[in-house]
Order: sequence, then C-alpha cells, then structure tokens
Amino acid sequence: MWSRLLLLPLLLLPAPALAGVKENVAALAPSGVVLVMDSDGKELVAQNADEPFVPASITKIVTAWLAMEVLGGDYRFQTRFYLDDDRVLYVRGGGDPFLISEELALLAPRLVAAVGKQPLTGIVLDASYYPADIRIPGIEDSKEAYDALSSALAVNFNTIYAERRGNSVRSAEQQTPITPLAISQFKARGPKGRGRISLSQDPAVSLQYAGELIAALIERAGGSVKGSKISTGSVPKGLEPVYVHRQSRTLSEILVQLLLASNNYIANQVFLEIGGHRHGGPVSLEKSLQVAREMLAAYDLAEAIHLEEGSGISRGNRFKARGLAKVLDLFAPHADLLRGHDGGKNKTGTLDGVRTLAGYATTSAHGQVRFVISLRSNNGAMRFQLLRSIQSAL
Repeated sequence: MWSRLLLLPLLLLPAPALAGVKENVAALAPSGVVLVMDSDGKELVAQNADEPFVPASITKIVTAWLAMEVLGGDYRFQTRFYLDDDRVLYVRGGGDPFLISEELALLAPRLVAAVGKQPLTGIVLDASYYPADIRIPGIEDSKEAYDALSSALAVNFNTIYAERRGNSVRSAEQQTPITPLAISQFKARGPKGRGRISLSQDPAVSLQYAGELIAALIERAGGSVKGSKISTGSVPKGLEPVYVHRQSRTLSEILVQLLLASNNYIANQVFLEIGGHRHGGPVSLEKSLQVAREMLAAYDLAEAIHLEEGSGISRGNRFKARGLAKVLDLFAPHADLLRGHDGGKNKTGTLDGVRTLAGYATTSAHGQVRFVISLRSNNGAMRFQLLRSIQSAL
C-alpha cells in the first residue's frame, strides 16, 4: 500500500509540467501548429495539429525517407561513357546530383585509361533519361542557384561559380577549370566580383557547360580532346559502355548534404530518381509522385501528406503535423542524417510567410521526442524559441 501511495505523486507530476509547456507554446505562437510526441506515440503537446500547413523545405524529410525506402542508403548514381569506332565519346547521364568538379576529377583518369590517350573526335551528351521539358512546380519562379533546373547530365549542381574582375572572368574555385561557356554566361548574367549563377534558363546551355567541363578534366587527366566537337544526341544502339562511373558518395552521404544545405536541385534529382528507379526511364515527376502516393497510402498517410514535388519549393505541398510525425517515426533509424544548423537533428523550412521546423529533440523526462512546428510568419527565430521552451519543460 505504501509503495503504491509513494508512486502516486510521481505519476501525477508530469501533468502540471505538460500543462505549463502547452501554455508557453500558446503564449509564444497561439496560431502556430505544434506537435510533440514521445517514442511511444503519446502526444505531449498538440496545438492546431489537424490544420494543414505549407511545409516548405521540411518536405525534404519525406523525400529522404522515400529515397531510403526505394533506393536504399548504399545506392549510387551512375554515369555511363561509350566510345565508337570513330573515337566519338558518348556520355549518358543518370541524374547524378553530385557530378561536381571533384567527382569529375576522380572519374577522368579512369575514363582516360578506358578510352586511351589518342585524341577524341567528338563528345556527344545524352540527357535522354530526363525529358527536355521536365519542370518542377515552383522552380520556374526562382532564379536562385539552388533552384537550378533538373537534368540527367549536369555538373556542379547546374551552376557556375566564378569571379569577374573588370572584363575578365576566372573560376572561383581551384578544382574547376574555367570554360568558354562559363566565361560568356558569367559576363552576361553574373554579378560583379564573386558569385554563383544558375544555368536553369536553357537546358542546351547547361549541357554544353557539362561537356566543356568534362573535356577540360579529361585533358587534365592526360587525355586529348583538342578540337573535338561537343553536341547532344543519343547513344547508338548496340554500343556498350567502356566505363561506368558510380558516384563516390552513397545516397546516405548525399542525403546528409541535401538535408543540411537544403539544396532544391539535389532534392529534385533524388526525388525524380525514386520514380525512375521503380518504373524505369525516362524519369517524370508523375512517376515519382505515383511511388510517393503508393508508399504514403501503405502507411495510411495519403490524407496527411500531399506532395506536388520533393524539395518543398511548391506552396501546393500540404502536410498535417500528425502525418509528418509518423514519417519521422518511420525515418527514426536514419535520424543521424538530419544535422540542423543548431546542432540538433532537425530540418528547417522557409518560404515567404512560412517558417517550419521538424525533427527529433532530446528531453530530460521523455527522452527523444519527435516534433513538428509550423508558423505563418517571417520570424525564423521563433520556431527555435518554441523548441527550446519545449525541451526545457520536458
């Protein structure tokens, strides 16, 4: 009897604490969506939790979960190289989001070893894995470098990073040779001084840049491409690849960078590969959305998570807090992929009038909890103030 009586106050203690944190949340953001759940699925805080909200970049958590489920953490994007009897090099893109200068520097010596050092007579770029008219809702409204157009074959996130001094343009990074197209594009659209520009305006321009950069790094590796013409086309039927480059980063490593930098271009490339991997090429937004809808429906999330694309740039995306909390539960084995700017396992989302934050937090009384915060506001600090208030009370 005495032991039961002694336990009774301990059981009653959490109620005032929970009441206090709910009052704090209501005082700080009365119209905000806030949901906090413990590892057993108990709702510790639930304010406006049934209200749909625009998720912005916390959409990337759902994309990362889908990618881990469909592709797997060890998945690697591939780029294929072919050589015909006339020594024309064909490059077939596979949508690799991290085909950056450092990656090209890794593949170039291997490619030269495969094709030999005799001069190439041409380079043909095959980007047919992505339709030429592919568009992501919301991207067309942005000129930011991180919103570059999706492509089966793009380098350096489909951007140019350069520096202008007077009438001269040079690369702003040692690992990236400057190319004729980079110079002309930066002179036309780049800022004074150092900056990064997107190549999203014209897919043909971004492909030309990819070809020029690949050629430059082949030369750095001891190959010869002098005088070779860069064009677009399809790999001839029956031609077998002489070299298949597997991205040095696994999908898990790419997702860490995606979630940390919140790059919409990378997110869209990953999201499109979900559909391409499951249904074959060419990729399409509809194929990926079909896979997403099927998986969400399998977990009874069809009504709670509505996607129009995978990066969060579209205001047509709509989430409910309980739905995202369930995704966080499913994604929990991969929680270490989330690395917030505050050091926590969380992801922010930002659009005009939208500030979101979701992820995992450690509390003293309830261990690791899942949380979702959405504010119709431009006050980015408030979401973290709410999170700190919740953590200190729990």
